[in-house]
Order: sequence, then structure tokens, then C-alpha cells
Amino acid sequence: MLDKVLRVKGPLALAHLALRAYAHGMDDHSHTLPAGDGASLPDPLADPAFAARHMADAVVAAGAVAVAMFRAGVKSWSKAGDSPVTEADIAVDTMLRDRLTLLAPGYGWLSEETADDPSRLTRERLWIVDPIDGTRAYMHGGSDWTVSVALVERGRPIAAALYAPVTDELFVAVTGGGTTRNAQPVTVSSAGALPGIRIDGPVPFVDRLMGDTPFIRLPRIRSLALRIARVATGEVDAALASPNGHDWDLAAADLLVHEAGGRLTTLDGLPLVYNAPVPRHGALVSAGAALHALLVAAAH
Repeated sequence: MLDKVLRVKGPLALAHLALRAYAHGMDDHSHTLPAGDGASLPDPLADPAFAARHMADAVVAAGAVAVAMFRAGVKSWSKAGDSPVTEADIAVDTMLRDRLTLLAPGYGWLSEETADDPSRLTRERLWIVDPIDGTRAYMHGGSDWTVSVALVERGRPIAAALYAPVTDELFVAVTGGGTTRNAQPVTVSSAGALPGIRIDGPVPFVDRLMGDTPFIRLPRIRSLALRIARVATGEVDAALASPNGHDWDLAAADLLVHEAGGRLTTLDGLPLVYNAPVPRHGALVSAGAALHALLVAAAH
């Protein structure tokens, strides 16, 4: 069916097909807003746990669309900063916006593949989305790319969903509710000393931070969100990020690692604040609480 849609109508038809299937198949109609202006109605996503469920459904459907488009062949090009983008990035972005805003038309929107709308700065809540985090990995048939969505309230994520389609891993977190992978709780590693830690990040950054300390360098995970999610599961003890990571790279992963008992901060140990006028961040470090403190100290 998906291949037929691609041949007959083109890639964007996949996004609309998935959206129609979603709208038809929602199993909790009591939360659906009626047509028209729903601003005066109670917010059906007021509970972050329900929002997380809505997001989880959306990222899994979006991942299926991206996989189907890859198999059919997608065009790619370069945008500003020589960053790659594909037809799938755009199609998934369209699908996610339609789907996520269906129940929350008043929330703000910030996505890597959507022109920035300054009105987001006035919204108490907003969606922060990366349709395909790790586009280069996606283009080359790798497994380390994800679909990433966070719901942010007053500058911090309160619900997150991250899906890695190739490995079929769904990460979900709700503020105060912990982090799960495929519905199973996860926690960060208990590492509390620098020697021997498993670390992932840009080579020069890792080498400078670790100095002469012996450590295990892991293969670099190209999706920054997935790199941090691996800290949340304890498969990676620490992850580093170079400067210039954006809100859409980080917001979902931030909540995942935080709710799993870890931290994601600046090199000064400060938490990240999202939905700033320029949604970009400096160098970052993520790890379990004890190890994180040692890494922050090493950075100075």
C-alpha cells in the first residue's frame, strides 16, 4: 500500500495517509476536540501522561513513514550550513505537526524543518520536534536515527517520546514518572569514577575532557538524541555534545535521561532552558548524577 501511494501520489501522500489512519483509529474519543475553536474547552493534554501517549503513537507512525520512504527512495539536498535534508524529513514534519496539534491547536511549535514562528515565545506550552534526528544515518541506511518529540512547559520538557525505527525502540518519559524503553523502566548506569567509563561524543571533545584517564570510546551514535537516550538506559555511561545543538536535538532526550536518574547540562552544570529566541546551546555533558559531577569538574 505504501509503495503504491509513493508511486502514484508522491512522498507527502504518506504523511497524509498516516494522519487519516490515526484520526480514524484513536481509541479514546472522549479527549478529541470538536471542530472549530476549542480554546475555551479543557485541555485534553493537560495531563503529561496522556500527552506522552499521544506523542508515542505519533513517533511510531512517523517512523514507519520514514522507513517506507527510504525503501522507495527519497531525494535529498543541503540546506543552510551544509546540513542534509530529505523528502522524508519534510513529510514526517508535516505529519507530526498535523497529528500533534490535532488535540492541542493552541500549543506553540518548534521544529528543525519548519520556519520558526516567533509566536512560540508567548506560549506556555509548545511541541519541540526533530522529524529525523540523524539524517545522515538515515540517508545511508544506518540504524542510529530517530524521531524525536518533546512537550515543553515554561522552558522545560514535561513529556517526551523518542523512536528508533530500525531497532524498534520506543523511549517515553513523563516528568515525575520515570523513563521506559518499550514499556520497561530504565535507569542510568551506577558508574561513579572516571577510569573505565564508556563514553560517546566528538573525538576532540572526549580526548580533551578525559585527558590521561583510561576510558572506553564507544562508536559514535549519529543521532544526538539517541546518544543521550543510551545514557538513560545505562548502555553508555556518559555522552558529550559539541556546541550548537538545538532544542529539537535535545529536549526529548533531556527528559529521558533526567527521569532515568541522570543529568544533561552545560559544562558549568546548568540545566538547559528551552524555547529561547535562539534555540541553540553550547557544549553539553550527560551522565548519571555521580559521574556527571566528576565530568563537570574535569571540564574545568
